[in-house]
Amino acid sequence: MRKILLAVLFSLAPLALAQSAPAGPKTPPETAAPAAELSVGDALILGAVEGITEYLPVSSTGHLIIASDALGLTSEQQLKDRNGQPLWHVKPSAKHPAGTPLTQKLAADTFTIVIQFGAIAAVALLYWRQLLSMINGVLGRDPAGLKLTVNLFVAFLPAAVIGLAIHNWIEEHLFSIGAVIAAQIVGAGLMLWAEHRRRRTAATAPVVTDLTVKQSLGIGFLQCLALWPGTSRSMVTIVGGYLAGLDPRRSAEFSFLLGFITLTAATIFKSYKSGGAMIQVFGWSHVLLGCVVAAITAALAVRFLVRWLTKHGLAAFAWYRVAFALLLALLTYA
Repeated sequence: MRKILLAVLFSLAPLALAQSAPAGPKTPPETAAPAAELSVGDALILGAVEGITEYLPVSSTGHLIIASDALGLTSEQQLKDRNGQPLWHVKPSAKHPAGTPLTQKLAADTFTIVIQFGAIAAVALLYWRQLLSMINGVLGRDPAGLKLTVNLFVAFLPAAVIGLAIHNWIEEHLFSIGAVIAAQIVGAGLMLWAEHRRRRTAATAPVVTDLTVKQSLGIGFLQCLALWPGTSRSMVTIVGGYLAGLDPRRSAEFSFLLGFITLTAATIFKSYKSGGAMIQVFGWSHVLLGCVVAAITAALAVRFLVRWLTKHGLAAFAWYRVAFALLLALLTYA
């Protein structure tokens, strides 16, 4: 456990990017004290939800949207400082005439992304040998590590390019409970089909032990489906591993390593873009707490998932998604 905590603290270094300002003048952090909208209990809950669901094929984004809504962290009313003056994420200017108000929802949405640093630390700790092999591969000392690095980079590219192109549209149109419900159902169907196909072909098709660049690219394009909140990045990449011929354990491990790269890039990007606003509202202590909780729970979830998939496959998670979607629909629309 001590190693996990040390890894978490090490992983938090990129949070320094939160002090970098995006385009447009910003309100200096010292003019606004951290707001009280996020309690210690909220940080613990969100950190645990992130850690447990990030690598399980059930969608961390979907569960975090629901958790934030349940905790009442979705207000879009502009926040004010001690003197009653409105706070801005981006002040009105010639370039941004309307500006971007600083709201609780903007800060909470960023918080749920930034605490992914904890989940990233968990994978770094559990798969440090593979990561070291990749480093040695880049340095020309490990051919297998170099091949893994190339495969992961190729698999990362599609979601990186498409995600950057449409991330604003996704945040405006797909971050809703209705979108999460639909994604949970569609994802469950895909998982049941992939599990049935794997079991049906297991007796005739040899298990792949090493991916080709083409297969890695296919997994990368499947990862783009996870841009739809509620789909689950780990689910689509594990399914992609199935389709490429990997067994469940190797599919999960490739998914975790791909997640390490994808989540690191996404979290750094979000920290740079809105991290300053999040710190301005919630303060540093809640972010650090959420990251620590996310790291511990993610490490436990990763170990559990590998054991479960090896014995039972994906079906149980698919039925969980169906039940979760029905419960959400009942609570939201009934």
